[in-house]
Amino acid sequence: MNARDIEIFRSVMVSGTASKTASLLGISQSAVSQSLRKLEASADLCLFERIRGRLVPTREAQILLNDIEQYFVGMQAIEHRIRSLKSAGSDRLCMAVYPALGFSFLPSVVATYRQRFPETCIYLQIMSSKDVHAHVTSGHADFGLMADEMSLAGLEHSLFYRTQGVVVMHSDHPLCGKRILELSDFDGMDFIALNAEDGSRRRLDALFQNACVTPRRVVETPYSQTVCELARQGVGMGLANPITAIGYADNGLVLRRAAFDVEFRCILLFRTDKLFSESSKQFLKFMRIQMNEIQARIDQMLDATSVRDGGAAT
Repeated sequence: MNARDIEIFRSVMVSGTASKTASLLGISQSAVSQSLRKLEASADLCLFERIRGRLVPTREAQILLNDIEQYFVGMQAIEHRIRSLKSAGSDRLCMAVYPALGFSFLPSVVATYRQRFPETCIYLQIMSSKDVHAHVTSGHADFGLMADEMSLAGLEHSLFYRTQGVVVMHSDHPLCGKRILELSDFDGMDFIALNAEDGSRRRLDALFQNACVTPRRVVETPYSQTVCELARQGVGMGLANPITAIGYADNGLVLRRAAFDVEFRCILLFRTDKLFSESSKQFLKFMRIQMNEIQARIDQMLDATSVRDGGAAT
């Protein structure tokens, strides 16, 4: 079995006839027939019924075609990646980032970075923490940013940031008048929860259980973005990553401090056997600078709320 025989088989299956395949591939019809017989012999399978001069694919041929299509899709992806790498040149930066940072924070960092280093080609891939882990492990990304919900065995890693979660709700929510939310405030309230595997969700659940607090979970979702948007739409209240939530603060979403500690943590990870490029080092500097700036803005906004609502109940 060789790649040429597989290519001819696929062409016959797609085009429907040996004559069309011969025309498409620039070979004789007898060469097509010979290749198919050779493939059947090497696979020890009957792939076609020969009925009145027509090739009728068997069930085995249809099953084999599914696997072959995956092979060709993979080859096309490799060819596309090679062309992409050639066009990017040597100064490129590939990162895999989970959504909490990928949709607003990282684009801001990229914009600032490219003002200083416009020649760098940046590949920003936004995906789940699980996929971030897989991309870094496989070497497809120079580094990754993910939530603290997976094993980090075999990878170099460090804490990129840790921040206290903020309570989010619509501006008409009955608890909006409070400047600091207690655990007891959540009891019986419609609550938008992060998925059970999320580290911050597990920490919050433990606090609820210890305090005998039972919110009414109306939605579960993997992303703080969705928690914020649902809260903005009036579905309920939630606890969200403030790095995400601050982007909704001017669009009908209210952010409040929590009287309890539930951290959101972001892990920076990379492979031990992969050299950290100068571009990666520079980009991380920009990331850390902007993270410090955004955390300062969050604190200022929450402090301003406390001052403005100083007479409100706590």
